[in-house]
Amino acid sequence: MISTIITTFSIIVIVLHFYFLILEMFLWTLPRTRKTFGIKDEAFAEETKVLAANQGLYNGFLAAGLLFFSFIEKNIFVVQFFLICVIIAGIYGAYSTKKIKLFIVQAGPAIVCLIFIRILLSTI
Repeated sequence: MISTIITTFSIIVIVLHFYFLILEMFLWTLPRTRKTFGIKDEAFAEETKVLAANQGLYNGFLAAGLLFFSFIEKNIFVVQFFLICVIIAGIYGAYSTKKIKLFIVQAGPAIVCLIFIRILLSTI
């Protein structure tokens, strides 16, 4: 049961971060993406698309690390490291944008996953 929850939330975090990669690297200037990120000015989106692409690349690295260490290498300790990185990114993102929704969407699934990993490790 616990391992199913961990797998489910790992997949959620991975998919979310690959989605963030796509939004930030390839779709940044589109109206729907701008609305998602609260960017009203099209010119601002154009000016910041290189920065957004860089940010998207880092989200992709988080997703790739979680994917690799969750399902290929199966190293639960490294998975915890990547989840903590995601949580810290969610905390900083929410703090810097003053949007709690960012924290909930980005860090929430990672927190749940980390909690269940810690529960699983405490029972071994």
